[in-house]
Amino acid sequence: MNMNNKLRVALIGHGAIGRVIARELLTLGGSEVELIAVLCHRTEEGAGLPVPVFTELPALLALQPDLIVEAAGHQAVRAYGASCLEAGADLLLVSVGVLSDPEVLDGLERAARAAGRQVLLPSGALAGLDYLQAARIAGLQSVCYRSRKPPQAWRDTPAEQLLDLGSVRQATVFFRGTARQAARDYPKNANVAATLALCTLGLDDTQVELIADPQASGNVHEIEAQSAVGRLSVQVQNLPSPDNPKTSLVTPYSALRTIMSRRAAVSV
Repeated sequence: MNMNNKLRVALIGHGAIGRVIARELLTLGGSEVELIAVLCHRTEEGAGLPVPVFTELPALLALQPDLIVEAAGHQAVRAYGASCLEAGADLLLVSVGVLSDPEVLDGLERAARAAGRQVLLPSGALAGLDYLQAARIAGLQSVCYRSRKPPQAWRDTPAEQLLDLGSVRQATVFFRGTARQAARDYPKNANVAATLALCTLGLDDTQVELIADPQASGNVHEIEAQSAVGRLSVQVQNLPSPDNPKTSLVTPYSALRTIMSRRAAVSV
């Protein structure tokens, strides 16, 4: 990688997350990072952007981006992920929960290896992943993730069949299971469960609890882990995105941190 050249970034999706990523890249890129194109379902979704807006992937790939950022949902990863890698770009996934499907994960891993590229997963709404990855090398014994959100944040999910969300008066656990099950059944809420699992014990051995809590002021993420190097207990209270309460406001900024670190002279 030539650190003297700008990192050419293309973006798939211009919704609640993609708009923030695009805006900040156009503002912060400077001499290190350049947003070169955006892929949308319809060109009007990218109205006002000072870069080309495409509706077909081949047109975007023809610009030869170094890094493609997916911010368009699970179906976009399934449709475009492998092709991005095969075209010679690294791929940053926001919709990490799609990797709960073993066929998708295997396909992206094979495409990345064959092309000599990387699939990058931002930490998203979580904290402590650097510690947990170090602990995994030393010996990680157990990991439990809890997602605590106001009841309305669980609307339009299977939680509606398990609870009367409008009547919840105290913190109620409505799901206990593996990270694979959580990411599969709650794809818009539990991407972070998949990220945590892939950094630690895997999708089938990382435990998850989902909680509707009327006292939660935002999206609260809790991790408890036991390892050979110590015990981790961390809680993050994230503000929800004003455009999508199922998403934490920090999510696009986590993706931006990953992007900018690709050209940083000193990176943590």
